[in-house]
Amino acid sequence: MNFLSVQNISYYFQDGEEMRYILDDISCSFDKGRFYTIVGESGSGKTTLLSLLAALDKPQTGKILIEGKDISSIGFERFRRNKVGIIFQSYNLIRYMTAVENILVAMSITENELPPHHKEVAYNLLDYLGITREKADRLVTKLSGGEQQRVAIARALSTNVDLILADEPTGNLNEEMENEIVGIFQKLAHEHGKCVIVVTHSRQIAQQSDQSYVLHKGKLSLHE
Repeated sequence: MNFLSVQNISYYFQDGEEMRYILDDISCSFDKGRFYTIVGESGSGKTTLLSLLAALDKPQTGKILIEGKDISSIGFERFRRNKVGIIFQSYNLIRYMTAVENILVAMSITENELPPHHKEVAYNLLDYLGITREKADRLVTKLSGGEQQRVAIARALSTNVDLILADEPTGNLNEEMENEIVGIFQKLAHEHGKCVIVVTHSRQIAQQSDQSYVLHKGKLSLHE
């Protein structure tokens, strides 16, 4: 059984008398311990697909299963709290909080079992991702783009989930920082057994993933 399974999902909207398909009868699967990319041109439906995987939206047809269970039966809000960590291109951190406070907020809302002493766990997680304690106590607006993205990754990991989704996570970063972030995703998958799925326009990132899918005109195919 696959960890995450997408079964015949479609997403469309009515445009006058015509039905516009953003995603058209898509099926694919993902496993833990692997780093995946979904590539495609702007407007190909990549972010829409990621939103469906993250339960930020729901398909008109088809279903998404995690460990054999339909995510709609879990409840979308509960799924987001307990099953998935989401990393956005624009980081989506709480700007008036420090890095460690951003992590603690995420830890406070999950129902997952977490280690005690949340603040120490948060500091250790940030340190693992290259954010020192001194920087962890800074407002996130005082951190560089690459540092803020590391905080966003730490936040996604802090709730003890196995599914990590990222939407163009290196879009605002230079090439050196991009490579470092990709290295983190590889490590999360290969050393920590996470299922990591990254939406990107970068073929270079796709080449570094274990498996890549291509979205074109609403249709999904394996990228050889």
